[in-house]
Amino acid sequence: MPDFTAEGGHGAVPTGPEIPVESRPSKVRRDWPLYEVFVRGKRGINHVHVGSLHAPNDEMAVHAARDLYTRRNEGVSIWVVKAADITASSPDEKDPMFAPSGDKVYRHPTFYDIPENVPHM
Repeated sequence: MPDFTAEGGHGAVPTGPEIPVESRPSKVRRDWPLYEVFVRGKRGINHVHVGSLHAPNDEMAVHAARDLYTRRNEGVSIWVVKAADITASSPDEKDPMFAPSGDKVYRHPTFYDIPENVPHM
């Protein structure tokens, strides 16, 4: 008579020398990739970073993001991006990264007067 086990939550599964049991390492949630979630609240507004989540794949990440971050119809569009795919500058590199634009005076309208009848400048 074979032995039985309920391992894996599948009920009584026969095991023993006459029944081969293949052991596979299961991928647990902590091994899932981290995704960053961006939601656009209304049409025409930029996507805003709202949080992070772990998911086994891209499709599940979109579904999980919808369930977590748009429960009250806050969004019209969701972006999920693997955190490992994001490249960002460091705050320590602020001066070397952004200082070159300071010496380009033509980018700033400080050398001419704006007419009174031009709104929103």
